[in-house]
Amino acid sequence: MRGAKPPFPADSLRTALTRNHLVALGEAPPDPAFCPADCASLLLVGPEGGAGWWHHMQTQPEWQDARPDPVDRWSTRVLGALASRHNGQAVFPSDGPPYPPFLRWALATGRIWQSPAGLLVHAQAGLWVSFRGALALPFSLGLPAQPCPCDGCAAKPCLTACPVGALKGPVDGYDIAACHAWLDNPGGTGCMVQGCAARRACPVSQSHARLPEQSAWHMRQFHR
Repeated sequence: MRGAKPPFPADSLRTALTRNHLVALGEAPPDPAFCPADCASLLLVGPEGGAGWWHHMQTQPEWQDARPDPVDRWSTRVLGALASRHNGQAVFPSDGPPYPPFLRWALATGRIWQSPAGLLVHAQAGLWVSFRGALALPFSLGLPAQPCPCDGCAAKPCLTACPVGALKGPVDGYDIAACHAWLDNPGGTGCMVQGCAARRACPVSQSHARLPEQSAWHMRQFHR
């Protein structure tokens, strides 16, 4: 429409994220080691819950060209374009060395915490939280801090759901060898097909649940 004002950058970015089945997970303060000088907000971005992102991903050229790493290549293209369009810069977990400290950034958002099992937990995505990348932006979306869902979770099923006790909490960490050994055996089929049992057990994760085929694909990338 002639004379119409361009959308406010935050509104434009929210619309673009939704169009690509992505969600703004939280905002961290700018990190001078990885952000341009005019950065006002470091926005962590991940896939939306449910079937939308997975179905969308399968229609994309990176998925259909039979080349390696389709999801990472898609993330690079899409987030790179969003950053350029909004005068920002895209940052990815694979950038480096030095590698961007996504864990530290996540904990600085006020919307993501370390769960009792040691995995990151998000206010809405639960233990299914994952990052496609981050956008270093010259503006903020104004995402407020939220209460940690683990504080009101009496049962804490994430602590007992792993069949081999590989998730030992924030202090003792993650026994990755025990996890992979379990996945090598027939008993690990459930985790290979449906995703990590601890992540599935989180009550908050239910609203962000993935399709089994999506979980199976990610587990194959993890357990090579």
